[in-house]
Amino acid sequence: MKRRTTALFALLIFASAAAFSLSSAEADERPNILIFYVDDLGWQDVQLNDLDDPCPYETPNVVKLAKQGMNFTQAYSAAPTCAPSRAGIMTGQHPGKLRYTHVTFANIPKGRPTEEFVEPYLGAHLPMDALTLATALKDNGYATGHVGKWHLGLSSSLFGFEFSHEERGVHRKLEDRTKGFATIDDPKYPLSEAKFPPVSDKKPDGISYPYDDVTESAVRFMQQSDDKPFFLYLAHWMVHWPVMTRNGELLEHYCDKLGQPFPPEPGDVTLKGQQNPYFASMVTTVDWSLGRIVDYLNETDDPRSPGKKLIQTTYVMFTSDNGGAEKHANEIISDNYPLKYGKAHDEEGGIRVPMVITGPGIPQETQFVGLVNQLDFFPTILNLTRSQIDSAAKKELSGLDITPVLLDGAQQIVDSNGTQRENLFWHFPHGIDAMKAAIREGDFKLYKNYETRDYSLYRLYQDGERYDLEEMNDLAAEPEYAPVLKRLSENLEQHLVENQVEGPYLNPAFKGKTKPSADIQKLAFKEESRRASVRLRNDSPAIKTAYVIYRQPPGGDGKKARRGEGSFDVRLGMKTPATIAASGHLVSAQIPDDIDAYCFLLIDENDYQTFSDIQIAR
Repeated sequence: MKRRTTALFALLIFASAAAFSLSSAEADERPNILIFYVDDLGWQDVQLNDLDDPCPYETPNVVKLAKQGMNFTQAYSAAPTCAPSRAGIMTGQHPGKLRYTHVTFANIPKGRPTEEFVEPYLGAHLPMDALTLATALKDNGYATGHVGKWHLGLSSSLFGFEFSHEERGVHRKLEDRTKGFATIDDPKYPLSEAKFPPVSDKKPDGISYPYDDVTESAVRFMQQSDDKPFFLYLAHWMVHWPVMTRNGELLEHYCDKLGQPFPPEPGDVTLKGQQNPYFASMVTTVDWSLGRIVDYLNETDDPRSPGKKLIQTTYVMFTSDNGGAEKHANEIISDNYPLKYGKAHDEEGGIRVPMVITGPGIPQETQFVGLVNQLDFFPTILNLTRSQIDSAAKKELSGLDITPVLLDGAQQIVDSNGTQRENLFWHFPHGIDAMKAAIREGDFKLYKNYETRDYSLYRLYQDGERYDLEEMNDLAAEPEYAPVLKRLSENLEQHLVENQVEGPYLNPAFKGKTKPSADIQKLAFKEESRRASVRLRNDSPAIKTAYVIYRQPPGGDGKKARRGEGSFDVRLGMKTPATIAASGHLVSAQIPDDIDAYCFLLIDENDYQTFSDIQIAR
């Protein structure tokens, strides 16, 4: 029996090694992967999914890309804001599962006396032990490059990217956006000699575009990757605010098109709808960047595949990190109608995004109408590139492999067991009036409102046809929809439990609270042993979860740690589990010798989130 087991083990080891080993010929055939990720580009901000009024923003390269591949009409981001969506793409794990559900700057949430709930503390950066798509592909022989916005803390170079360029390029803020446009001899942003769309009576040959370091750095990375297949994550800073452009010709084009003076009057644009000429210019600039990248792929030979251009060996995935931002301060940016709300909301306007995928074997001018999520990128890319990861890591992936949809014409997305995808869910425990979880299943969308503790139900489609995409008619109280409400709410609650999502928590500062919260009696630090502790009063609710958070001392500058500039300590701002005594009223933690300050984070049995004051560890 022992000999048979040993032989079987050896056979499995051999098979595993064979799966990870690729001949040079097979390696040469492996495709390149390019994720073109736009910031805050709404589903209605491109000329792909026009509903009702046509989109005024001109995106010819997005339309052209869709004609070369597959357009996903019901595509979703993993979250309604940028950082968790980026974390989802990079790790393949749901933001709720990662407990990385919003933008993170290691700020301690400050609940107002009028707010019953408070958002969870998220930490300073993506967990260092998270397996990223870049690391997985690098370990499988890929050259990995990131250009543009990272927004996951620290630097992308610490998370598997060999080439990392995080500058803003042409989207660096202007002091006065009504002037100072780029010129042909601009030292930083010279206008191109070549002309590109849009064309008009004024500019029948098109217009010039300023030099964009983000776009050109992406090209430079591809030029350097001549001996390996490459993975390029091109994450534009646009079309996020600041809402501005350095392209005076493009701004003038949209002022003319939208019937506005050029240059625009100083101040905020407050016209309703899609009438902001600055934003329109940003959208078309991103489209120009896409065209520049695709042109390079079309014109450049693949050094690993003689006789083929890079476009023939590269999968291009175009999408946005979340739905469109409709407003910033007093400025109206755009309008997601008929989708409800926008960025930072789980409603359709906040999470529904444009998505196009092209590449070898994907039929041209095709469309997929099923539910797809950016979490599907990780497992799909593993399959397309024939890359392997540890089986335990594969089980952690939240998305599904959509290769059969891309290459085989499948009309349904299924898991590894052949079970059809039924739903997608979101968890966003943040923001005033936005603390919700949501589930999309079939024609329906259900929300769990964490603040009001109730559900709302909408029928977006009826038998696949548009019905209430605006989410205007709440069906939760309608008797005929009671079975749907029950099914979707149970499925949502199951997702939340299985993914062990966090928050929101009760706010100890809420003036109307009906239960006690953790009451700190004493904080102590023993310099000899470097043991820190926090003791609660005897009548305080017991602590069920506790962390120590290493902090910058008061007045310290945490920006370097966030941005990855120079030296930084990856421990700062991250949660480290603390020890809870059996009584639940004493919490302690060991403070490393080189840590100067810390605080405790306490979750008590009544579900309040309490922070101690920052303590000096010396």
